[in-house]
Amino acid sequence: MRTSAAVGELLRNDLGWAAWRLHEAVVGHSDEKIKGFVSAWLESPVVYRMEQVFDTDSVMMGSSPRFDKYGIEFGLGKAVALRSGYANKFSGKVTGYPGRDGGGSVDLEICLPPATMAALESDEEFMSCVS
Repeated sequence: MRTSAAVGELLRNDLGWAAWRLHEAVVGHSDEKIKGFVSAWLESPVVYRMEQVFDTDSVMMGSSPRFDKYGIEFGLGKAVALRSGYANKFSGKVTGYPGRDGGGSVDLEICLPPATMAALESDEEFMSCVS
């Protein structure tokens, strides 16, 4: 699933507007669309390479919410945080996990260069929405 917004749109609107765009993409990810994608791929199969499908000036969200990552206990106590490992790390990659505290919370792993992360951390609107 995919959505997009121009820089000007992001600057003119608030964070909730951007979140709504993501919500619309998720809601629009229907059974019919998935079957259409699979059918088209079967007609002309390809092996996707990240550099062919990912715009380096964008943000890509990924997740696997079906596995209870915080619920597994190996005798060391509940995990403090999650990290996705080495694979598929690149600037602009955001991985979402069901939050450690439950209740609909979301933990995000964000991969950005240091200067970009510093700018994000100094954005008051963004920081007012995270903990």
